[in-house]
Amino acid sequence: MAEKNEYIELPWTMNSSSGDDEAPKDPRTGGEDFTQQFTENDFEVTPPAQRVQFILGEDVDDGTHVSHPLFSEMGMLVKEGDEIEWKETARWIKFEEDVEEGGNRWSKPHVATLSLHSLFELRRLLVNGSVMLDMEAQNLEVMADLVCDHMVSAGTLPPGVKDKVKDALLRRHRHQHEYAKKTRLPIIRSLADMRNHSSSKIEEHSASILGATTPISLTASEPGPPGSNGNSSLSTAAGAMGRFLTVPSGKPSNRTLEDMVKSPSNQSMARPGSGTELSEQQHKGNTHFMRKIPPGAEASNILVGEVDFLERTLSCFIRLSQAVVLGDLTEVPVPTRFVFILLGPPGSQSNFHEIGRAMATLMSDEIFHEVAYRARKRDHLLSGVDEFLDAVTVLPPGEWDPTIRIEPPAAIPSQEIRKRPPELPKEEVDEEEEEARLREENGLSRTGRLFGGLINDIKRKAPWYISDYKDALSMQCVASWIFLYFACLSPIITFGGLLAEATGKHMAAMESLVSGFVCGMGYGLFSGQPLTILGSTGPVLVFESIIYEFCQKMGWEYMTFRFWIGMWVAGICIVLTAIDASALVCYITRFTEENFATLIAFIFIYKAIENVMVIGKNFPVNQGIYDCVCTPPIGSNASVIDYAKYNWNSCESYNGTLVGGDCGKPPTENVFLMSLVLCAGTFLISTVLKEFKNALFFPSIVRQYISDFSVLIAIFAMSFFDYSLGVPTQKLEVPNELKPTLSTRGWLIPPFAEKNPWWSAIIAVFPALLGTILIFMDQQITAVIVNRKENKLKKGCGYHLDLFILSILIAICSMMGLPWFVAATVLSINHVNSLKLESECSAPGEKPQFLGVREQRVTHILIFLTIGVSVLLTPLLGNIPMPVLFGVFLYMGVASLKGLQFFDRILIMFMPAKYQPDYMFLRQVPIKRVHLFTMIQLACLIILWLIKSFSQTSILFPLMLVVMIGIRKALDLVFTRRELKILDDIMPEMTKRAAADDLHKLDAEVGLLARIFPWGKGSRGRVVTKPPGLDDGIVGSGGAVGAGLITCTTSNANEKEFEAQSSLLKK
Repeated sequence: MAEKNEYIELPWTMNSSSGDDEAPKDPRTGGEDFTQQFTENDFEVTPPAQRVQFILGEDVDDGTHVSHPLFSEMGMLVKEGDEIEWKETARWIKFEEDVEEGGNRWSKPHVATLSLHSLFELRRLLVNGSVMLDMEAQNLEVMADLVCDHMVSAGTLPPGVKDKVKDALLRRHRHQHEYAKKTRLPIIRSLADMRNHSSSKIEEHSASILGATTPISLTASEPGPPGSNGNSSLSTAAGAMGRFLTVPSGKPSNRTLEDMVKSPSNQSMARPGSGTELSEQQHKGNTHFMRKIPPGAEASNILVGEVDFLERTLSCFIRLSQAVVLGDLTEVPVPTRFVFILLGPPGSQSNFHEIGRAMATLMSDEIFHEVAYRARKRDHLLSGVDEFLDAVTVLPPGEWDPTIRIEPPAAIPSQEIRKRPPELPKEEVDEEEEEARLREENGLSRTGRLFGGLINDIKRKAPWYISDYKDALSMQCVASWIFLYFACLSPIITFGGLLAEATGKHMAAMESLVSGFVCGMGYGLFSGQPLTILGSTGPVLVFESIIYEFCQKMGWEYMTFRFWIGMWVAGICIVLTAIDASALVCYITRFTEENFATLIAFIFIYKAIENVMVIGKNFPVNQGIYDCVCTPPIGSNASVIDYAKYNWNSCESYNGTLVGGDCGKPPTENVFLMSLVLCAGTFLISTVLKEFKNALFFPSIVRQYISDFSVLIAIFAMSFFDYSLGVPTQKLEVPNELKPTLSTRGWLIPPFAEKNPWWSAIIAVFPALLGTILIFMDQQITAVIVNRKENKLKKGCGYHLDLFILSILIAICSMMGLPWFVAATVLSINHVNSLKLESECSAPGEKPQFLGVREQRVTHILIFLTIGVSVLLTPLLGNIPMPVLFGVFLYMGVASLKGLQFFDRILIMFMPAKYQPDYMFLRQVPIKRVHLFTMIQLACLIILWLIKSFSQTSILFPLMLVVMIGIRKALDLVFTRRELKILDDIMPEMTKRAAADDLHKLDAEVGLLARIFPWGKGSRGRVVTKPPGLDDGIVGSGGAVGAGLITCTTSNANEKEFEAQSSLLKK
């Protein structure tokens, strides 16, 4: 790793040339010193980072210095046959793409690697060469005149070769996408002909030119330098230029006027409002690549080449006052703002190419590119180069392969730390007050008045209510709706079957479907967090079975006693809402929520596998002899052997007769094997297609749709596969009539019954208290998981509103004799995952970034609306094999484990140190302490699993969730506050505690976060420059590039862990 030292003595001085950097006719030329109280000496001795921060801190006085996204293109002067032209060799949006000569194509986007010498040479050229800021030029010819006049007046260009330099600058620009249809055109042609040009003969083109509707005037009026004639004859200029230019290629080329292909870049074009508004008729550009250019982008053109009429190197950095489309100068119709010209004598082509790449990479850097827009003199550009050099690291030449192309990183940290000065130490902030403020913003603080939290939730969510419907206009929501419909339907029906056994069919599949419709619609329309999916849970089933057994022993009417329990539960939950009891959610930290989420995920995985194994017991593979044979019809000449080949399904179609004791049922020896195939196939197809959005095939929009509809594709594919083979697998059974399962009950439960004493309604409060704990913990833990900071939700939380709506729904279900639905953890996690938003990858090589979740309530409403009408869809749903839905369960369980730090830490326990992922918590907490924390959490998970697994103890499951919070509180005695802040969340403190010891340890490890680290010494090596904030640990595709990678000093730290450090540092 390259050493980080104090500022070193650089091999240059800050003295710039004394020439005027302003272009002719620049209205800003004058003696005003914008630095105000700073003198030139002060500016020169200031560290580069501070100079850049000062430049970027200046207010933009007009719209001309406002930065835009930049597209950089580098062209080299080459000789192609008899033609001398500018050939595109590389381009940049965020990452570099090179033209691969052998394959005649663009390379993969990669991080630019530059020689350190090329950066030094580029800085020297900026010091000694021409710098022309805010040039007023509307076409390339005027710009070439201004550049040549400036160089002649500065004494860097001999007057005798001025016309040759101008001729070189006005040569045709040929881009990579044009080489497949390369043809030679006459010198004069209209822009319309440029668009309609094909590989026809020149005579055919001449005929089309004569018929062009918009010919270019030969004496078009063009703005020019002072003293020049505004009427410039293109034909005269062309004739004057065609005699001069040759490039070193053995013999000089004497080209005639007819042979010369002159660039149309000297034609004036009006500047569009943005880089995407120029029509194809104005520029024969690469319209396919234009989609990758950000809206409003401007271009930076780098032109490098060697010619045989120069004896010394010429360079010029140009910034136009207004961006102008300069014909075919750029491969896409984007207005040009910056031009860098580098011409020199023969023998310097490779050096010029590296210097050009260095210039283009600088322009693609977020900081230098803003400096280039705001610079008012040469020193400002030099400050940008110096700051860039301070932010990079040198790779030793003998420890890596320079031919390796470094892949673009998955995430690019912000470069704001390079733009603004280090913050001064602030006054000590009370950490508890800061945590209290954050809890208040999330609605997790006590308001001190009845229903205060509920009122605040309504005020917080009301402004977003309309957008909750508008934001659902996306195909992603359609995919999420259909996926979650099947994911919710199967558990509801399965739960109904189990509930029928546990309650004597007082509640079964039909009641579960109706409850899903009622609860889902009510919660979706009025809840505070509609991303949470309601469902039936195992603890609720255990609770119902205990209540039913109690009523059977007492001889009471079960549904009436359950009615009063439900009303007590609803009333207690409303009381909890009134006193802001949901504020206690702040004690549910990552320790508790990930334990609970992992437990539910393991249950889904275990149940999916268990249900398939049950099929194996009911339909064993080795069933013995199947006593059924197909015999020929009576009177047929065919023998029994001829008809024995027909199976159970096809015998009757050949007029055969089935004979045997087992002919009443189909053979089932293949049911279990087919079920295994269907379950595994659904899981694998869903998993593979979900990650298809990152695949290398098909356009991005196709990959995104395949990823969104992955589960739906898997369900239909495996159902069709099952149908085509005809194996009698178990199918989904949906009730086909909308009526209660028991004919002796109706849809409304009477509050009183003859069998139940009057005081049974009063003692129902005791089981209601246990049910309240169960429902409260189940609901709020799931809500905490959905509202995680990592999900980047923007519309706020609604813990109090959710609990209030759930209370009303429980009361309605109790009156109608329907099962209680609470927040389902795995379903909610998969709902959030199915609605995640990622940035559109516009720039080549740019990885999609997680933006947040599509927060809306339409998917929740549609899911349970469709569940409500499932009774009408029985003929269709009856064709779906149950093993396919078991595969969906398995997929949801595995998918919900993704992103859980607890599960990641469990896997790390079985990895050798050298293979462990580079998680941020491993960098900041000793591995033994990480394993200790994981072992304690794993022990708690095992205890929860054992309590849930036995019917005698399962009723204590909700109480154990409360015990988990107490165990987490006890961990404050085992781990330091800093360790808990990184591995978990800090729980609210009852009393203040000193953190001096933790601060001392923290300062020893991360005390230099706010400093600007200088770059290490080294005169040899290569520099790895990266677009804004690439990670320090990038590894090239061909091997490790670790030591000495030169990057910006900011690292892509996990947001939670970085805040953990920052908050302690501020204390």
